[in-house]
Amino acid sequence: MNTILNEKIDDYRNEIIEFSNKLFNTPELGYKEFNTKKIIKEELEKYGIHVEKEYLETGFQVSLGNGKPHIGLIAELDAIPTLNHPNANKIDNAAHSCGHNTQVAIMTYAIIVLNDLEFNGKVTLFYTPAEEYTDLDYRNKLIKENKIKYIGGKTNMLEMGLFEGIDCFIHLHGMGGKYEFGYNSSLAGFIYKKITFIGKASHAGVSPNEGINALNIFTLFNSGLGMLRETLVEGNMTRIHGIITKGGDSINSVPEKVVYECYIRSLNYEALNDISEKLDTLAIHCGKSLGGDAKIETKEGYKPLVPNKHLSDVIYNNILHFSSEEKIIKNERSIASGDVGDISMHYPITQFGYSGFKGSFHGKDFMIEDYDKGLIQPTKIVVMSVIDLINNKEILQGVLDEKN
Repeated sequence: MNTILNEKIDDYRNEIIEFSNKLFNTPELGYKEFNTKKIIKEELEKYGIHVEKEYLETGFQVSLGNGKPHIGLIAELDAIPTLNHPNANKIDNAAHSCGHNTQVAIMTYAIIVLNDLEFNGKVTLFYTPAEEYTDLDYRNKLIKENKIKYIGGKTNMLEMGLFEGIDCFIHLHGMGGKYEFGYNSSLAGFIYKKITFIGKASHAGVSPNEGINALNIFTLFNSGLGMLRETLVEGNMTRIHGIITKGGDSINSVPEKVVYECYIRSLNYEALNDISEKLDTLAIHCGKSLGGDAKIETKEGYKPLVPNKHLSDVIYNNILHFSSEEKIIKNERSIASGDVGDISMHYPITQFGYSGFKGSFHGKDFMIEDYDKGLIQPTKIVVMSVIDLINNKEILQGVLDEKN
């Protein structure tokens, strides 16, 4: 069966590459992937596959078969702002420097190949918008207009009940480094914070004593942050990283307002919330101690990805058809984040990594260089894994029992 599947996918090689490159040249930010959606729908319709449902501005899904088991596949539509990337969108610098175009091509042709086969069960491919946590002004506008409820696409889809009835999910993402594939990887969750330190303006030269320096409040806060880092549990891989997005209005004035934005990341969901509360307490008391104040805006980003080991094993056994053990990174605990983590809190899911790229992820030099590693082999792994889950009840039951 695997030989037949491999040959069938090899027959689509040129189409997969052309489709991926077309998407690469059409990068769009989250909830703006209108041209991307049009290109994908046209590709699917060539093979008689039609959209089943649409939602969230640009999200949609297609399904094959019926009944149980019901396997979910995920493809992420969006690009990310990448300054000076040669293929960047000239409007907002969006570029596929995270490889989502390859992910979409892989999953699209996985469903096209599955459409050629006979199987007992159902497969749904979810085209999810807005995985990258960016372009926040636009997304907050959509929230105010009640078009979305959360920043991330999959978080909204969970809230809408779109994943109900799915037995398990397969996801994949491009990766860098020396390894060819990644297996059973975890991702960190994160919380976004915007802290506005408020002081009082006055003439910085003539009457600084009449002002309250918001930058000094931040400096005190930042010192406390360094001390707080000493208390973090190393095994949770907790990170706190931020930038000052407003440092004052004039050199000649005591800064009245300083804005600090940051992420708190951790592999441990409880640790995330604990550190979040401590940051709030620190900011408020630093403000009060110097006669000022701190206003805090907190948004939950994404939850940690906890992979299903049995499901990861299904993927791993198929990766071994194309790679060797020493070229596969196993059980990586990554501090990166993604909204697939939210799904893992409710459903069995795994994300496997694939290579074939050059340059830096999210960098101006990011490109695919190996179409076999970056497109063709991952497509084969997805299709073979879906067939394994559908045809082997014991394998699927192991996946379901682990989650329960």
